[in-house]
Amino acid sequence: MTADDSGATPRDVDTEDDAVRDVPPEGSVRASDGGAGGVPAEASAQDRADAAGTAPDAAPTARGEDDENNIAIRLEQLILGADRRYTPFQAARGAGVSMDLAARFWRAMGFADIGQVKALTEADVLALRRLAGLVEAGLLSEAMAIQVARSTGQTTARLADWQIDSFLEGLTEPQDSGLTRTEITYPLVELLLPELEEFLVYVWRRQLAAATGRVVRAQDDAEMVDRRLAVGFADLVGFTRLTRRLEEEELGELVEAFETTCSDLVAAHGGRLIKTLGDEVLFSADDAGVAAEIGLRLIETMTHDETMPELRVGIAFGTVTTRMGDVFGTTVNLASRLTSIAPKDTVLVDEAFAEELGRIGEAPVSEAEAAAAEKAAAEGTGGPAPSYRFALQPMWQRPVRGLGVVEPWLLSRRG
Repeated sequence: MTADDSGATPRDVDTEDDAVRDVPPEGSVRASDGGAGGVPAEASAQDRADAAGTAPDAAPTARGEDDENNIAIRLEQLILGADRRYTPFQAARGAGVSMDLAARFWRAMGFADIGQVKALTEADVLALRRLAGLVEAGLLSEAMAIQVARSTGQTTARLADWQIDSFLEGLTEPQDSGLTRTEITYPLVELLLPELEEFLVYVWRRQLAAATGRVVRAQDDAEMVDRRLAVGFADLVGFTRLTRRLEEEELGELVEAFETTCSDLVAAHGGRLIKTLGDEVLFSADDAGVAAEIGLRLIETMTHDETMPELRVGIAFGTVTTRMGDVFGTTVNLASRLTSIAPKDTVLVDEAFAEELGRIGEAPVSEAEAAAAEKAAAEGTGGPAPSYRFALQPMWQRPVRGLGVVEPWLLSRRG
């Protein structure tokens, strides 16, 4: 991509008006004109080279490389549902946006600059038109539209990498048919693509509904952006040593098992998995009791799994800023620090989290008061015994880098 309109080559300028007239109305899809890479059969050698992303006078490639390139282009056409037709300049003009804004949108989505190669499709023009339309209608600011592009690009890039690395790789193992993995991939993608697309939209709508519900339930406008949440980190102990001792495949399996276990436990108990970092996961919960249950369940589950190393968890409660699905702020930093100082197979929480558990009746504010209340209930001189789920033990105050002196509490189950 180039940064401005002047980046077009003389050839681009000569053909630009025809290309723009070629752009269909929004929502329409133009059928392929045939030829290599979606270029018409009568196109010049330069056009064909642009579509393939190579120079026209490049040295001929080996037959095997030619076949792989052809299959790669066919797969791209299958997945995108359209042929390569436009340079970035032509696509920007067709969408009615400046080249500068188009380049910012594409980079935000995670796509590299490609100069003025014919590599874009009708769908690229339509996507630009839609984003620009939201800005023109006043529904999104330009900065917000770029944020939408970036968050969507980052999320789907990771999803696509995971599906190709793990999902398709396992399904395209060459069988007795004598076909290569490359030859198996095309019909497999053709079968899976519509199903995966429908499933992706379903999950996104479900997640959007859940996120919208959380925002609507916020008590005021400020809380919609800066919210009070419980934030927790779970960290595998001695992971660096494991990386030196285990084979790459074994290490990958361990990380996948860890992330899967954490993801399932966090979701099952009402929390949200913010992100995974290999040997560490970050989660959040609106309720301190939910976060406490998740933290202890993680420790209990990992302790009973002989294939897993020890785990430590740190949780803090307070104001958190949410951006692009991530969380930021002092509360997040404190949870991270608590994790780093937590003993093996334990959960450490901060003072605010301990106070919140007491406020909602999940843990006693004072063990002495709880014991007195239980004794009175047993003797019939008081009300019913309080039913606490968790116990809190104060630990020694200690300085934490960047956060001053903190008083951690050891979280455990009561009784």
